[in-house]
Amino acid sequence: MDLENLDKLGRNDSWEGVRAVVAGFGVSGFAAADNLTHLGASVIALDESPGDEERQEKAKLLGILGADVRLGEGATHVLPDDVDVVVTSPGWRPTAPLLAQARERGIPIWGEVELAWRLRDPDNAAPWLAVTGTNGKTTTVQMLDNILRTAGLRSVAVGNVGLPIVEAVMDPEPYDVFAVELSSFQLHYTSSMAAEAAVVLNIAEDHLDWYPSMKEYAADKGRVYEGVERACVYNVADEATMHLVEEADVVEGARAIGFTLGTPAVGQVGVVEDILVDRAFIEERQTSAAELCQISDLASSAPHYVQNALAAAALARAHGVSQAAVRDGLKSFRPDGHRIEVVAEVGGVTWVDDSKATNPHAAQASLQAYDPVVWIAGGLAKGARFEDLVASIHDRLRAVILIGQDRDVIASALAAHAGGIEVVQLDEPDGEAALAEAVEIAAALAKPGDTVLLAPGCASQDQFRDYKARGDAFADAVRRTV
Repeated sequence: MDLENLDKLGRNDSWEGVRAVVAGFGVSGFAAADNLTHLGASVIALDESPGDEERQEKAKLLGILGADVRLGEGATHVLPDDVDVVVTSPGWRPTAPLLAQARERGIPIWGEVELAWRLRDPDNAAPWLAVTGTNGKTTTVQMLDNILRTAGLRSVAVGNVGLPIVEAVMDPEPYDVFAVELSSFQLHYTSSMAAEAAVVLNIAEDHLDWYPSMKEYAADKGRVYEGVERACVYNVADEATMHLVEEADVVEGARAIGFTLGTPAVGQVGVVEDILVDRAFIEERQTSAAELCQISDLASSAPHYVQNALAAAALARAHGVSQAAVRDGLKSFRPDGHRIEVVAEVGGVTWVDDSKATNPHAAQASLQAYDPVVWIAGGLAKGARFEDLVASIHDRLRAVILIGQDRDVIASALAAHAGGIEVVQLDEPDGEAALAEAVEIAAALAKPGDTVLLAPGCASQDQFRDYKARGDAFADAVRRTV
C-alpha cells in the first residue's frame, strides 16, 4: 500500500491489505496488534521476551484471530518483507535493528499514540488534554482526570498511565475528553497528534542513556505543543518549557498560559496567600483573579505537588471546566502510593516513601519539601548527574544512605558539594536487604523533627522489579523497625 492511501485510513475504513509489524508485545503493543487485526490488517507482532503466562495467552488469542505473534530471542532482529507500517512500543530506541531497517526501507514508524490519533471516531472525536514533562506527569494526569469527572464529563486517564490509548479511542461508548500522559519516548514516534491543550511540566536530565543530548530529549517533549488548539501551558519557573511553547506551530488563537508558585501575571495561574488562583480564564483577568482552591485543600503542600495541581487546573479550565469543579476535583484527589507518601511518624521522626522519584529532578523536588532530612538514595542513574541536586539541597541533609548500582555517582556529588555530611554506602546487592539495612541506619541517625526520605533519584531495576516494589520494601522495613 502506498503512503498516501495509508495516511487516509481511519477507524471506519477497512485495513485489509495493510501489512503491519508491531514491535513489542507489552500492554501498548498488544492493544495495537489487537485493534489492527480487528480492523482487517495483516499483523505480525514481535518481541524478544517470551513473557509470562498472561502474555502467552494473549499471543494465542491473537493467533486465533489471525495475527502472527513471534515471541522469544531473535524475534526482532530482522524486519519481515513487504511491510507497510511499523507500530513500535514506546521504549524502543530509534537505533533498534528493526526500526533502523524500517527507516532504511522508507517504511513509516508510528507509536501507539500516533495510531490512536488516527483511529479517533470522526463523529465523536473527543479532545485530548496532554501532559508531559520529566516529573509529575502521572499525578497531574490523574488530578486532571478527577477534575474532569467531577465536572460530570466521561473522562479517562490514558497513554503512559491507565488504559492503553488505542483501547480508549476504540471504545464503542465515546468519551467526552481524554487526559493523556505522554512520555518523551511516546512523543518521539508521534507526528500528527494535535491536542486541545497541552503542558510540559518541567525539563530536567533524564533518559540520557536513550538520547544523545538534552537538546533531543527536550525537542521530543516539545512535540506535545504542535497543533495545539486552545492552550499551551508552561512552567514559569522553567524557561525551557516556555521556549518550547515559543517554538511550537499551533492553531491561530491558541494561548500561552503559565503556572507559577508566585503571584500570577495576566494569563497565568498561580498562588496568592496560600490560595490557588486563576488569572488566565476569567474575563476580569486584567484586574483580578478567581479562587480555585486553598493549598490546605490539597493532599500535599509540597511545592512540586502544588505545581502539578496548577497545571491540571489550567488544562481543565482551558477545556471549559468551572472553578467549582476544579476546586472539588483537587480537594477529593489522592495520589497513588510511593509519591511523597507518609509511611510512619514515630518519636518525632517522619518516614516518607517517594520511590517514584526516579531521577535527580524528582528527588530534588521531594527533598525541597523537608528539612532536615536523612536521605536514602541510589539505583540506576540512567546517565544522570547529581551535582546540581546536591548543591541545591545539601544544607537540608542530616545524613545520606546510598544503595544500588550507581551509588558512587551520588557519593561523588556529595563529596564535592556536601563534604561535612555523613554518608553511608551499602554494597548489599539484594534490594530488600539493602533497604532493611538502610532503614536501621536511618533510625539510628534521625533525630526528632527529622524526615527520613526515600527519594532515590534513580530507577529501581538494578535491585527491584519496579519503583512500586522498592517503595513497598521500604515501607515494610520501616514498619518492622520503628
